Amino acid sequence: RAGWDIPAPPASMFAWAPLPEAFREAGSMLFSKLLIEEAGVAVAPGVAFGEYGEGYVRIGLVENENRIRQAARNVRRFLANAEEILGRAHNTGSGQ
Repeated sequence: RAGWDIPAPPASMFAWAPLPEAFREAGSMLFSKLLIEEAGVAVAPGVAFGEYGEGYVRIGLVENENRIRQAARNVRRFLANAEEILGRAHNTGSGQ
């Protein structure tokens, strides 16, 4: 419902999610950094898993349902403010 299509993991506790459209140019490292700073949600940047991981983040589904729901709400707010967040990141040099 947040506007980020994340495929369900077939048989794993990790979901591999393509970066939301607004963040594709920013890359997985900056997206992950902004997500933790702005939404309090930690994901692993795909680039940390090799060259084919860029453009994705790995999401651990190991928390209880309430914490996952809270993270989803935080992500929804984060994505709703994507332009503002990216603008601040580029103005402060975080996008480099």
